[in-house]
Amino acid sequence: MDKSKRLFLKPKRSFRRRLPPIGSGDRIDYRNMSLISRFISERGKILSRRVNRLTLKQQRLITIAIKQARILSLLPFLNNEKQFAKTESTPRTTGPRTRNKINPRTRNKIKRNR
Repeated sequence: MDKSKRLFLKPKRSFRRRLPPIGSGDRIDYRNMSLISRFISERGKILSRRVNRLTLKQQRLITIAIKQARILSLLPFLNNEKQFAKTESTPRTTGPRTRNKINPRTRNKIKRNR
């Protein structure tokens, strides 16, 4: 191959093959909390298949197991600590309350309809 053609070839990247997140011995079950908790975000949401690197069948089983664990209250539906933190209420600083001004014609129509 000519040197001029070699310039356009991309160098081959070597990459390390990642291990599958679920081993062959792991059983996908709602009771297996150590396994299930790996596939939930900090907020308590189920992570997508692309992020988890799972097969379609594994993702379905994980989703079902997470939902079962939530129903049996082994997992929270939402993991939101901010929700329970006490927030200070700020007083409203609006001017004095004024009566809503209504067009006199409209006021007359309202009186007639009563």
